[in-house]
Amino acid sequence: MAKNDKSEPVLFVFSDRSILQDEDGNQYQYDEGQPTNLAKKRLAAIKHALDNGFLEKIIVECQNPEVKIEKIQPEQIEVIKSLVNSVTSEVGRAIVGLTILQLTVKSIIPEQSIRLHKGSAGAEFSWKEGIPMRVLDKNYITPVLRKYNLLKLNADGFMMTRSLAENYPYSKLYKAAIRGAKIEWMELTDSVEIGTLDSYNALKQLLIFLNNNSEAFKELTNEASKAIEAYIKKRPSYKDCFNVVTNFIENSTYSARMFEVALHALFQVLEEEKCLSGFLKPLSQMRSANKKHGNIGDIEVTLTQGNMDIIESWDAKYGKAYLRDELEELNDKLKSHPQTKIAGFVTDQKPNLKDEIRKRIEELELIHETAIPVMEFADWVSTQIEKYELDSNKIGIKWLTAISESICQKRREIAPIDEPTAEWVQSFIDCIS
Repeated sequence: MAKNDKSEPVLFVFSDRSILQDEDGNQYQYDEGQPTNLAKKRLAAIKHALDNGFLEKIIVECQNPEVKIEKIQPEQIEVIKSLVNSVTSEVGRAIVGLTILQLTVKSIIPEQSIRLHKGSAGAEFSWKEGIPMRVLDKNYITPVLRKYNLLKLNADGFMMTRSLAENYPYSKLYKAAIRGAKIEWMELTDSVEIGTLDSYNALKQLLIFLNNNSEAFKELTNEASKAIEAYIKKRPSYKDCFNVVTNFIENSTYSARMFEVALHALFQVLEEEKCLSGFLKPLSQMRSANKKHGNIGDIEVTLTQGNMDIIESWDAKYGKAYLRDELEELNDKLKSHPQTKIAGFVTDQKPNLKDEIRKRIEELELIHETAIPVMEFADWVSTQIEKYELDSNKIGIKWLTAISESICQKRREIAPIDEPTAEWVQSFIDCIS
């Protein structure tokens, strides 16, 4: 067999051990028997960390829009998202709870295998290097998830589910009939165990998705819908709406991100009004490095749908008026996008257009045959409305609605915001009420 050829995974079960062979031929042996002293020490360390609020601290951190997520790939985020989205009133909760337990354990003690869910001196069956996941669940995981209303779980814990207690290591070959996103769970388990997925950041991303999917969040978004309906009934002018948007940006945690969302939401309205000459790309994630991903700015209109033939781009610059470095970055980006006609910047304050900046803009416009406007927020919004000869009062209301629905997770196709948004939704309600 060629070195790069993949084979089917195999689980060899013996009287005193199991050996898992993965697709690459790597073998992992799991011995049965009483827990070793090292396993007991690892369990003690896990309990100590949980007793000191390890999981609760992460949950609180993941309620803050400024939480940082690193060392995780977009395709891994999609798997986590799919796992969380699989939860219904009937199925999926146990498998999500188990994933949280596994990621928590691996984050505390990286050397602990999260395949081995049994480890007890008095039990009929145990792995020598395993841990009693049912005990950890009942005493530490389920109580915390119930406390923060992240998952509706029985007080006895999700590990009471018989299908999660078979005497085999958790892997792609675990045959029990698990209800829910079994494939996603197995993929995450394997990725964490072999080290291709960072457990700590995966745990944070999972908790963020749960926050944005919780009953409490849904109640908050319903409140936001009622608040904006009441506001619209007052027949606000464009100026009123613009003031709400600016107040919302200024009074929100991580204002720079809300500045991006507000700009993108206006272009969502322009697309709804059929004004754009191309297709609006979905809002980029905050963690995305524009240059790395081939982007130019935070708002991009492409000639063809789903491609990178960017014809118009706007980059949001909150708290920055002097853009010399940004112009040089744009110079590099435009080399890969010769079809771009407009590549502008929008600032929340009056831009510093001193002579050297104006001169450099003129040079880059000639080099790339691209217009590079630098505009203050209020002027930029007015220009967009006037450009397409739109009713400003009507657009103001639609703009507010687009912002609200974006942060309420109701426009995920065009505004897939993967940060925790509850705090932003509450801030929006406060500004509009």
